[in-house]
Amino acid sequence: MQLLEKKIVNITKEIIDQNGLLLIDFLFRGFQNSTVIEVYIDGEKSVSVEDCAKISREINEKIEAENLFESAYRLEVSSPGVEKPLKFLQQFTKHINRSFDLQLAEEQGTIKKVTGKLLSIDGENMVFLIQKEEVTVPFNTIKKAKVIISFS
Repeated sequence: MQLLEKKIVNITKEIIDQNGLLLIDFLFRGFQNSTVIEVYIDGEKSVSVEDCAKISREINEKIEAENLFESAYRLEVSSPGVEKPLKFLQQFTKHINRSFDLQLAEEQGTIKKVTGKLLSIDGENMVFLIQKEEVTVPFNTIKKAKVIISFS
């Protein structure tokens, strides 16, 4: 990671942490005169447009105060959207009573794919309804979790 990118990642993480949110993804691309910085944030509650705007303003202010760019750049701050897998335990809270496609690590090193409805969270454990049975799933066994979009 280049020095400028690392500095901006650190600024971004600090601001997001101060606002009680999570840095989900950070992309730094483009060329010297057309740099694009994409920041994806989430939290225990839904992230609003106002949250994204506030984080964007604070990051921009810090970048400008430290004079990190000599030319124009574009900063985009948004939530990751429902099509992205969840990465952090805190993201699951707002999805209680929603269904998930899960990939779970099993003891023998294999991955088990299941669909289940998130019923509750207790510390590092989550209870899913999988095939009409309540199953406790430790967060650290989830390799991939994607919310199933329902239009009903």
